[in-house]
Amino acid sequence: MANSTGNFDRRANNLLRSIRLCGGCVPLHRLQFQFSDSVIQTLLDKELVQVQNTGRGFLLEIAEDF
Repeated sequence: MANSTGNFDRRANNLLRSIRLCGGCVPLHRLQFQFSDSVIQTLLDKELVQVQNTGRGFLLEIAEDF
């Protein structure tokens, strides 16, 4: 049986890669259909990404410190 922690880490890494490929930021509503809220929240907790309010929506972007 597959290791669920490994699968979760793989999904988190895929999310980071997707954000990088899109120029470092992606509209949050676009990601919520592809990635679970728990994957997004984990990256926020680890401070690898941050949320920016643009006034017209929210962007998920790679943290400047990362």
